[in-house]
Amino acid sequence: MESIFEYMQTYDFENLFFCQDKALDFKAIIAIHDTTLGPATGGCRMWQDYTSEMDAVEDALRLARGMTYKYAAAGVNLGGGKAVIIGDPKRTDREPVFRALGKFINRLGGKYITGEDVGTTLQDMEYIRMETEHVVTLPTYLGGAGDIAPMTAYGTIRAMQACCKKVYGSDSLEGKQVAVQGLGAVGHNMVEQLHELGANLIVTDIDPAKVDAMTARFGADAVESEAIYDVDCDIFCPCALGKVINDDTLSRLKCKIICGSANNQLAEERHGDRLEEAGFVYAPDYITNAGGTIYDTDRLGVGGVSHERGKAKVARIYDNMQQVFEIADRDRLPTYQAADRMAEERISQIAEVKKYAD
Repeated sequence: MESIFEYMQTYDFENLFFCQDKALDFKAIIAIHDTTLGPATGGCRMWQDYTSEMDAVEDALRLARGMTYKYAAAGVNLGGGKAVIIGDPKRTDREPVFRALGKFINRLGGKYITGEDVGTTLQDMEYIRMETEHVVTLPTYLGGAGDIAPMTAYGTIRAMQACCKKVYGSDSLEGKQVAVQGLGAVGHNMVEQLHELGANLIVTDIDPAKVDAMTARFGADAVESEAIYDVDCDIFCPCALGKVINDDTLSRLKCKIICGSANNQLAEERHGDRLEEAGFVYAPDYITNAGGTIYDTDRLGVGGVSHERGKAKVARIYDNMQQVFEIADRDRLPTYQAADRMAEERISQIAEVKKYAD
């Protein structure tokens, strides 16, 4: 990215904020993409492996825009935002760092609501909450939803069932061969829930202990990390790294459906076109992995957490995935473009409605 303003104009961003505290060695970026549907909402990432500060800025902008599309496509009345703290995620003096971020967020007056993300924890969100009410991911004893990974997995499975309906004529996962890549917070929940639904499982992770736990508990077969792309399966389920659909892996996949919780699965947009040309059914990641944030933000404006209400909303990801297929067929688009069109159509419709309220 050579020009910040050119990037913001290209993708129609609203705001970009830079925050620093020299005494704390604190640097952060808050990106706000679009607030048509509601306040910008998105997690706080803490990461240090950026090649430059401009890379961190681009990461914040890219992630914020992704949240706009995620919420719009999910039917949630929130906009897209993201915070990135440039720093070591293993940093130990966390309270002053996250309270500093909380103060900066509070100055925005509710325009941005933060939450947990890569490199941050529920404890960090508690520190932010000491300085601002504009934080959504909180433990249950502070009125939050607690661990949202099970709902991220559940939403991904609902999208997977919609994919099965399209490919096989039935949304049952019983007997389906599912290759799960990544056994972290979401991945191990995926394995557990898929096992309950009768799927046959092949798993991999860079951590052998996680693999051993899944094979022992659920009778899953295991392969080395790189071999997951080569297994014969019905469904490839990426739940770890981004950019896993690329020039190398695309030609190796032996599945009919690609549906997982990992963010940014396509290395480049052209790989979405290639999936379509090769006959794969691809579930766009921000459709599939929206369950956690749908469940997490459900309490906003409705008086607290309701597991039943939140889960019911997550279950609608099945319908959202079917709508993506309908748009893809209607407009002759690959699914990744159909998902964008679905989100953009909703934003445009609500913007039209809001004109009459002003």
